Amino acid sequence: MCWNAAFICSAVKSLTVLFQSDVEICLIGDSCKNPIERFWNGNTMVYILQKAVSLFLLASYFFPYFISRQLISLFTMVQNPNMTHLKLSEVVVLPPLWIRCDGSDPEHTCWLGAEPLKAGNKITGINLYMVTCDADKTCFANLEELKMQHKIMHHSSVVTTKGFAQYELIRAAALEDTIVESESNICVDITWNTVDKILETPPLISAATLNIALEPGDPRSPVYQLYRELQFLLALAECLKTEVTKWPEPLEPESAVELVQEFLADLKRKLDGYCVSGNRDGKEKIKCDTEAVDSSIKSIFNERGDLDFAEQLWCKMKCVSSYQELIACFTLILKSLERGEIQPWIHHGSSSLLSKLIQQSYHGKMEAVSLTGITPIQMLLEIGLDKMKKDYVNFFIGQELATLTYLDYFISTSVDLQEQVHRVQKLHHMLEIMVSCTVLLLFKHENLFPLTQICMKYYRENPLDERHVFQLPISSALVKKFYQDSHPEVWKVDISSGHGPKEVKTTWQVSTNSPVKHMTSNNTGKECLLSDSTVNAIPEDRMYFITLVKCSQVHFR
Repeated sequence: MCWNAAFICSAVKSLTVLFQSDVEICLIGDSCKNPIERFWNGNTMVYILQKAVSLFLLASYFFPYFISRQLISLFTMVQNPNMTHLKLSEVVVLPPLWIRCDGSDPEHTCWLGAEPLKAGNKITGINLYMVTCDADKTCFANLEELKMQHKIMHHSSVVTTKGFAQYELIRAAALEDTIVESESNICVDITWNTVDKILETPPLISAATLNIALEPGDPRSPVYQLYRELQFLLALAECLKTEVTKWPEPLEPESAVELVQEFLADLKRKLDGYCVSGNRDGKEKIKCDTEAVDSSIKSIFNERGDLDFAEQLWCKMKCVSSYQELIACFTLILKSLERGEIQPWIHHGSSSLLSKLIQQSYHGKMEAVSLTGITPIQMLLEIGLDKMKKDYVNFFIGQELATLTYLDYFISTSVDLQEQVHRVQKLHHMLEIMVSCTVLLLFKHENLFPLTQICMKYYRENPLDERHVFQLPISSALVKKFYQDSHPEVWKVDISSGHGPKEVKTTWQVSTNSPVKHMTSNNTGKECLLSDSTVNAIPEDRMYFITLVKCSQVHFR
């Protein structure tokens, strides 16, 4: 949401504060991507100020440093209740203001910020921030020098330090035949008190948070075949919604009609009393297609041995590649039921049309079903939904990660088919997360259980978001072996003094990606932020971005 800067002036009933016509202010709230979140974690609502540039002009969106200083001064003056000559009847506390700078000054300033301080409803002062960013390969700060600079600047004798490090544990790289890199990533954020040196490894007693962003669909995933099965289900749901049939690539090389014919013939032979070859103990073990489960995770995603007739049909018919083939399959099935050639069993509680017809066949009378329009598609979608719901329930209950009561929301039939498909997608996303954490991070039940509860709580309240970052508090010792020999993606130290509203902080940060997006190409500048580096553990072929955030306070008396 963007407003002209004059709106702020009217909001505080200022009489005459003249802004340039090319100033644009954006109000960033909770639902927006915050451009300063990488180095500032204050208010959730802020003003972002930049140039309002026409899309047809090749011009910068960022202000020179001296203009930014002027704008910050104007903001500070408007928030100062002592500016009586402005004749303000009431000063309204505004959200913090952050101004994009072009980095053309010697310090490469990229942001200037101002945050009103208040006691109750009264504004008592302003926190002023200056953010500089530069790219460097070799030279890093000395912690003692940083602490001394902070003490001199803020006239403090005692400072405290707090460390933060982010390590990338797992990242899914782009596939060889694609140009799109996956957004999947598992990283850990670690925080600790009392930092002794720049880039120190976090102690094992540190607090840690696992951040999991996992997009399904990676062919290297152990449950990729199940993902493909889900995609076929989604294609059927889309056909049902749009009445436009777009058949995906078949999941199996065989013809669906031939598979169904063989399946029905086998059931008929068993009904007629013939022995099935290879069935030594008189009991045939019903298997789902083993391709759907990678051998490396069979111990956690067990094959179900209780597939009913409709579910086994889904396993045969998921390779249907045309509408005509779909009709041919169901024609064979309905004729076999009508003639009494088969008497299949189905799970109790199944509500699909095919299940109802099977139940009717037990009594020798079936209602007529016209295999035209979207009816065959809906019939196949229903049995696929039933089968996949039971697959996911089997996993979560089998691994003791959830109860049937807690899963009821995800498998409920009280909503329409499209919503049921949507909830099955949520189940699959959660399955992929659990399997990845089990296989890649070697998580046990004590870690998977709370993660499952976090995921399920989120998905009971929110729509599907395959890019959502799920966060799990853990012990840093749990993942130490994954990061102890790695370089952090982000490492920073906060140096603080003062307490409460008088607390001031200096932040030094080094990262592999620029925390300031509009400065990513501005890598010319200083040889080193601070001299006498004691760090030599960074590989020379990597570029690192050094960010320094300084804070100062102005108190209104």
